[in-house]
Amino acid sequence: MRIATEAVSRRVLMPSILLSILLIIFGFLAITLPVAASLGVALVIGWLVLFSGLVQLIHAFQSKGIGHVVWKVLVAGFYLAAGAYLIARPALGLAGLTFALAIFFVAVGLVDVSAYFSTRKSVGSSWMLLDGIVTLVLGLMIWNRWPATSLWVLGTLVGISMVMTGITRLMMAVAARKLLQVHGDSPLHERWAA
Repeated sequence: MRIATEAVSRRVLMPSILLSILLIIFGFLAITLPVAASLGVALVIGWLVLFSGLVQLIHAFQSKGIGHVVWKVLVAGFYLAAGAYLIARPALGLAGLTFALAIFFVAVGLVDVSAYFSTRKSVGSSWMLLDGIVTLVLGLMIWNRWPATSLWVLGTLVGISMVMTGITRLMMAVAARKLLQVHGDSPLHERWAA
């Protein structure tokens, strides 16, 4: 019985713990190199938008009868232009990305705080509340100082969010591991491990 608990703990929780630690490390890297992290985020998003434009363009000519090809090509052109612009001038694209990040952090923070209230009796749920509050505050900080700090704020705040998310996931995985060790011999655990 105890062997099954340890096997499940290793197989399921160890990857979660390792990924949490990696998230914390990369978060600290983003905090210490905020401009590089900000420009990196802008470039990645630029490439994603550019590839999306290529897919839109291919889809425009392959999807017959679903709409006018001209409109699909126009939409693909906007995607391609936006992606190329972000790749060519990532520093200028950071203002828009920073504003979008503010909206994203506020939304994620509100969702995490709401999720806490539906799971507050679960082990480790207080970490979810802390993550939600920190993410919400970060979103409001970005919104308040935008666009003056767009060059460095994206990398710094993404790094802080990565560290907080990594710590939250790590604490939840450690709590689940302890729960498995304490209740490893229960009938519910036998059904779960099988």
